[in-house]
Amino acid sequence: MTTELIAMGYQHNWWQILTSGFMRNALIGGTLVALAAGLIGYFIVVRNTAFAAHALAHIGFPGATGAVLVGVPVTLGLGVFCIGGALVIGALGKKADDREIATGTVLAAATGLGLFFSSLATKSTSTVTNVLFGNLLAVTHAQLVTFGVLVLVLAVAITALFRPLLFSSVNADVAEAKGVPVRALSVVFMALLGLAVTMAVQAVGTLLLFALVVTPAATAIMLTARPIAAMATSTVLSLLAVWGGLVVSAILNLPPSFAIVTLVCAVWLAVWAFNQRAAAVPKGDSRARMN
Repeated sequence: MTTELIAMGYQHNWWQILTSGFMRNALIGGTLVALAAGLIGYFIVVRNTAFAAHALAHIGFPGATGAVLVGVPVTLGLGVFCIGGALVIGALGKKADDREIATGTVLAAATGLGLFFSSLATKSTSTVTNVLFGNLLAVTHAQLVTFGVLVLVLAVAITALFRPLLFSSVNADVAEAKGVPVRALSVVFMALLGLAVTMAVQAVGTLLLFALVVTPAATAIMLTARPIAAMATSTVLSLLAVWGGLVVSAILNLPPSFAIVTLVCAVWLAVWAFNQRAAAVPKGDSRARMN
């Protein structure tokens, strides 16, 4: 049955599809999104803000539908709501418990607003679908320029704030006692997260964003405990998933978002299973060591 399904979806002209202009834009856009996910993903996991990352994608939904209503670019609407929501969450919640409450409240308000905007925007059906599920194949040249600027901003900010951000992420109480501006860093980090989510939503959509932004970082942390190595590994995994997903989508006529997320989750599952098996194997026979 599986073989028959693959045969039905196989496209003989897949090479022409891969070398087409829209696929070139998708490849560049996906690469930029993967780089952004690699830069921010490690800190999302370490700071326990995975729920906030997922919520920000949904918070951006009313921004996208509102942008359609007023006739401005969808990316602008997404950015305003994602970054605005991130700033509110960062300002209201310094610790994880506070962030959960603030995130849930902002998410509820944004979801209601998104439904209202969606009911008014009668011509936004395709936009709503793209925001929910992503459409990397529809990335335009203007969006690529925006993505490039956002990745540059993320790279500069993460590089400049790396040490204090890592310190406050690992132990916020000790960092604050040492004079690190924990609350200010929280707000700045959430703003950077909003930038990354704005990009990633357009690649895989709000419903699948978690897999691209969080899962590669979680996989990398299972492979190495060193922060820089984990960030590099997460970036590589994101890049391979995006590139591989686009190739698979061209060959088998599948939605790129589905292919990308499937690859990311498959790698995570394989690494998790390997770690579980390794943990179950005893390091040595204690009786043999005693003798």
